[in-house]
Amino acid sequence: MPLQLDTLYTALGGAAHVLILPHTNPDPDAIASAVALRELLIAHFALDAQIGYRGVIGRAENRALVHYLGRPLRRVRIADVQQADAVVLVDTQPGAGNCAVRSTTAVRAVIDHHPLRGTPAAGVFVDIRPATGATATILTEYVQACSFPLSRPLATALFYGIKTDTLGLIRGASAADAAAYLALQPLIDPAALMEIEQAQVPVAYFRQLYAAVQVARVYEDVIVVNLGRLAYPDLAAELADLLLRLAGMQWSVCLGVYERTVVFSVRTRRVHGGAGQLVQAVVGSEGSAGGHGMLAGGQVRLAGRSPVEVVATITQRLLAQLGKSPASAAPLIGSQATRCGAFVRQEEGGQ
Repeated sequence: MPLQLDTLYTALGGAAHVLILPHTNPDPDAIASAVALRELLIAHFALDAQIGYRGVIGRAENRALVHYLGRPLRRVRIADVQQADAVVLVDTQPGAGNCAVRSTTAVRAVIDHHPLRGTPAAGVFVDIRPATGATATILTEYVQACSFPLSRPLATALFYGIKTDTLGLIRGASAADAAAYLALQPLIDPAALMEIEQAQVPVAYFRQLYAAVQVARVYEDVIVVNLGRLAYPDLAAELADLLLRLAGMQWSVCLGVYERTVVFSVRTRRVHGGAGQLVQAVVGSEGSAGGHGMLAGGQVRLAGRSPVEVVATITQRLLAQLGKSPASAAPLIGSQATRCGAFVRQEEGGQ
């Protein structure tokens, strides 16, 4: 067994049950990585391992991927996390805003590609590679190292995880990402991948998209959209990706409210844009934030405050960090009344 996997096995030694936790609202990279790790733990370590998540799998493509893989993830409670013999975090870390674990007590291993947060506890297996574009790349290396026979669905999932996180190797990709991507490509199911990428969406998606373009404001090369109430939390990221395609834009920002939290996503075309540092500066100690050079996100709890107030504060801070004056705002489309009214109507219970 390769030394790195041997160290992982040692860290998990004695665990009767391993709970693999991707981040709260798992995306394709987190989903594929968690499934690959579970198969490795079962086949090579003879460990009982399950995959849990705490949030929502809302994006149509993500739901399609989970369905294609045979629905290997289950939604868990905090009590389930606390009762697990060993927890392995995948594509997240303790202290990150998208992590269901608030302490390192039961965490035996952390496998991630985001910047290191804090100091890992003694005895914890840690494989954190900020220079790598996707956690699926790390898991692909694990699979290759122990000559694990990749099924077509798992190869497709890992390939898709790398593809989405690196935008097909053009966003934050390393040589390792390229090597894994090219090694997986001959093994994938192209028809299944097309069905996942083109997964059908409900009418509610287009309603939210219509509302988004109505309220979008452009500040020179920055587009900001207040989405109001979100059907699912990663809708902000989904629309931020889409709106960055607007001609002339260097930054896109989408904000919305999910349950009692303001969620926002930031995207940039600048290769060394510093999106992760931007969101951390905006959130400060009021919430959690993280990301990479070209994409990032944050969450701020309402804590009894008005959603309008919190969204306005975050927007002002973002514009200040980007050096944009609020007075430079111009509507993408629609009238001033349309732009300002959508969020207020939602808060008042309108549709």
